[in-house]
Amino acid sequence: MTPASRRYLHPEAIARIARLELRARAVVEGLLAGLHKSPYKGQSVEFLQHREYVRGDDLRRVDWKVWGRQDRLYVKEFEEETNLRLALVVDGSASMDYRSGPLSKYDYAATLAASLAWLALSHGDAAGCAVFDDRVRASVPARTKRSQLTSVVEVLETGHSAGSAATARPTAFQPVLRSLAETLPRRGLVVVISDLLGDSEGLFAGLQLLRKRGHDLAVLHVMDDDELDFPFEGPTRFEGLELPEQIACNPRALREGYLAALDDFLAAARKRCAAARCDYSLIRTGEAVDAALVKFLSRRSTAGVER
Repeated sequence: MTPASRRYLHPEAIARIARLELRARAVVEGLLAGLHKSPYKGQSVEFLQHREYVRGDDLRRVDWKVWGRQDRLYVKEFEEETNLRLALVVDGSASMDYRSGPLSKYDYAATLAASLAWLALSHGDAAGCAVFDDRVRASVPARTKRSQLTSVVEVLETGHSAGSAATARPTAFQPVLRSLAETLPRRGLVVVISDLLGDSEGLFAGLQLLRKRGHDLAVLHVMDDDELDFPFEGPTRFEGLELPEQIACNPRALREGYLAALDDFLAAARKRCAAARCDYSLIRTGEAVDAALVKFLSRRSTAGVER
């Protein structure tokens, strides 16, 4: 295991999520036989439906028992079983560098991504990854090969570099998600892992575009405990991570207004994700990574398959 793998692959998280299946709710396309539904119909063990015979249909698919009962020709359609293609899209912008505990938001997001990649690959599914800020900084396409986990972890390690606010690049969701929609060769599960601090209109426009292309979507909204609880007391200086700005103030005077604005921000994120038919999960960095993954995957495994 490489140093990067040790950094982002937590044995405790993997031990718990190994029992869970990463199931896509939406119809996905893949190349290998597996556990996930494909939109393409073909010979398989799972019957889908009958439809009337039309000239040119393969006579081997005619249901002769139905013909015997109704004196009309119907063909049987089946649903193929195919593997999942998982695309992990990880926010590496400067705002992800904030930390109040042992893991920054980026370290937490990268751990989530590496664990999901490990799980997908362990089930024979394909996993790929991209790290972005105002553009994609590093990426690897979805593959099933044995060395793919190492490639994903290397992308997570090299795609992000902490810097000062003067040189930091903000999050630009729309061009990144648009490029992803144009380059992903097949429909699959796209998981965006981000603090969502950036161009919210661009984010949801990008999600809508991916949804129109048939992808199943999930957003893991990673925020630091400090951002959610605003526990600051006494005179405090706040420094921008993506803008070279500072503000010194008494946080007690800001707390009520900040928490109200935060509630509006989170409510808007949930609402817009629901409008895009996108799974949304708010995850705080103080929560154990394995517990966050178990909740996310358990909910998806019981949600059923969208049509």
